[in-house]
Amino acid sequence: MGSSGSKNINFNPDEDIPSLKEKVFLSILEFSKHGPKEIWLGARSKTKADEAIADIKAQVSKAPPIKFLQMDLGSPLPNQQSDRLDILLLNAGIMSVPAGTTDNGYEVQFGTNHMGHAFLAKLLLPTMLNTAEEPSSDVRVTIHASAAHQYTPNEGILFDTLKNEAEKLSTITRYGQSKLANALYAKELARRHPQLTTSSIQPGLVTTNLANAMSDNSWIMRIAWKITTAFIGVDVPTGTLNQLWASTSNNVISGRYYGPLGRTGLGKPHTTDAALAKKL
Repeated sequence: MGSSGSKNINFNPDEDIPSLKEKVFLSILEFSKHGPKEIWLGARSKTKADEAIADIKAQVSKAPPIKFLQMDLGSPLPNQQSDRLDILLLNAGIMSVPAGTTDNGYEVQFGTNHMGHAFLAKLLLPTMLNTAEEPSSDVRVTIHASAAHQYTPNEGILFDTLKNEAEKLSTITRYGQSKLANALYAKELARRHPQLTTSSIQPGLVTTNLANAMSDNSWIMRIAWKITTAFIGVDVPTGTLNQLWASTSNNVISGRYYGPLGRTGLGKPHTTDAALAKKL
């Protein structure tokens, strides 16, 4: 793939996303406008998934078949249901929730935000590698990280906190570890499987309900969140651009961490730590 510098780039999803004809992926509204063969929408709630599917079909008259795939990244994952996968977007997550563990015994944020995605990618990897062998294929894995990866210990990741509730760490530090893990996993996946284009991205400070738990935990954090989002927050359509760009642009370098939009050099040094990525 080509290169991407430290300056913002121009990217219009309607014009710059190439044809996705015959491609299969887990995705969102914008990709449905470009003719993919089918879309798999992974979600915990069928009701919410059905609402999202109905909304996409209402906005895109020629939307492809959109299939619901029920999953909870904190629990065992579903079996493979397609023989092709061109674009895998790993973007589900939780933020700054109270201490706890997943069904598999991992710290709840690390287990959901990283391990759940890693397990899903491992499950789908044979399908993606088979797809990558086909002529003119361009298989992408785009992992939704966060600028909050900066809120991690000096060591980057404290491995003795990953299989328990990690109560000695603040909730934002636990979240930061999970987001650093996303970036490191993308780097290691790119090293092991160069036939895939794998990247991690941060979307900017998007004004969604992701931080509801954080806001509920402290009135100080609630006020700080509102002030910060008021000045530098972006809406959801803007927040999706980096993910769309990383999943389709020819300028993506596999293994890189990208800030919005397509900017490099914004990650903490740990995001490029090959030894830490391999250990993870």
